[in-house]
Amino acid sequence: MTTQQIAARLAELCRQGEFEKAQKELFAENATSTEPHASPAFEKETKGLDAIIEKGHKFNSMVEAVHGVKVSDPLITGNVIAFSMDADITMKGQERSNMAELCVYGVEDGKVVSEQFFM
Repeated sequence: MTTQQIAARLAELCRQGEFEKAQKELFAENATSTEPHASPAFEKETKGLDAIIEKGHKFNSMVEAVHGVKVSDPLITGNVIAFSMDADITMKGQERSNMAELCVYGVEDGKVVSEQFFM
């Protein structure tokens, strides 16, 4: 897949809330995921597709309800994809809030090899 095709598919799956499907379909086995900062729940960097999927399961276990997700059209330059994502979400034991982030993905050889989030 080209970077343009990956960007379109990634945005489509994220809009549908199909994050794990996107990872399994589009990510390389050795992909990395970088959070804005380390937290008690997540390390700053996660390495490998299986670990990234497990991180998603851990996040989902902390969510009480997702009320909506908005994903911008992707921006593409060379082998980099970026889009903004806003999630209307209620975390367990917390009030409903908006989680806004910029999502940046690196692509090599037709697969996503890195993702990084900025809040």
